[in-house]
Amino acid sequence: MKIVIAPDSFKESLSAAGVAEAIAEGVRLAVPQAQIVCVPMADGGEGTVDAVLAATGGARKTLRVRGALGAEQEAHWGWLDGKTAIIEMASAAGLEQIAPRDRRPLEASSYGVGQLMRAALDAGATRIILGLGGSSTTDGGAGMLQALGLQLRDAQGKELGPGGAALASLDSIDASGLDPRLADTRIDVASDVNNPLCGPKGAAHIFGPQKGATPEQVKQLDQALSRFADVSARHLSRDVREQPGGGAAGGLGFGAYAYLSASFRPGVEIVAELGGLAAHMEGAALAFTGEGRMDAQTLHGKTPAGVAGIARQAGVPVVALVGSLGPGYQELYGAGISAAFSLAHGPMTLEDACRDTAALLSARARDAMQLWLAGRKHVL
Repeated sequence: MKIVIAPDSFKESLSAAGVAEAIAEGVRLAVPQAQIVCVPMADGGEGTVDAVLAATGGARKTLRVRGALGAEQEAHWGWLDGKTAIIEMASAAGLEQIAPRDRRPLEASSYGVGQLMRAALDAGATRIILGLGGSSTTDGGAGMLQALGLQLRDAQGKELGPGGAALASLDSIDASGLDPRLADTRIDVASDVNNPLCGPKGAAHIFGPQKGATPEQVKQLDQALSRFADVSARHLSRDVREQPGGGAAGGLGFGAYAYLSASFRPGVEIVAELGGLAAHMEGAALAFTGEGRMDAQTLHGKTPAGVAGIARQAGVPVVALVGSLGPGYQELYGAGISAAFSLAHGPMTLEDACRDTAALLSARARDAMQLWLAGRKHVL
């Protein structure tokens, strides 16, 4: 009996690989002879690099980079098959790395992301996968591009400083120093965000507040991003500010699309492809997936929905084990999830749930397997 286990991480508790192993333990308790295939998953946000490396056996690399607020910090990226690099924006410029009281949304820069990309190019990468979840920046990817050699200057010819607010002073762009290796490098952006760069549905208005921006700062950042789009349109002879996904990661999607010819794909789709999930589903009797919280938003590019879609194509039922079930989670039943269970066995604090996640996952997985086996016996 083949069982495929393809969960996302549970934030502040277990990595995707840890979640998969905990579920596998529960499956083994119910079916000791089961053939278990673990494919740790992610959707492009935090944990994407670790999930892909766990699924593919790639190498984890580290680099000292300039963090979002200018201080040097250690960031990581993944190296696969001798030609593909996977980079997580959150590792170099993540929101969770900055305490709420220390967040400076006007100054936060994506420069460190560009440094990771240069490291990948130095290693010989011909494909870079860039996960955009969890960013602290709203700079349109300007910092990333500056790290890659693009020059952004004000009216006096001075290079712009870091952060989205500085883009209000942008007057000219010089791409002559942009790393020439990028022209022969495929850039895949892993993101489930379809927002444009500017306007009421743009990067600043939709995502700025969660990064610490006040209403006045949101307006300031949106105007600065609009200036970036204006000058870019003049430089590129085309205006791509309305490109779906341009508003992802504080507008880094715009910078990657406009200057790096990046393509956009759902993160869960890319991770599933790298991990060979579709092939692993062939011949499986049952699959497990999961994430910290499952609700109606899970349908929009999150791991359980992606896994369910692939499993459905192979005719494999899917059980979702999650930290909590939110409003609208039942909509997942129409998307390929056969059953969904939350971990808590009774009233408990979030702290207790996070501490005991592995044991709870194992217990729920065993329960689900016992129920599934009973159903099979009844049908047979």
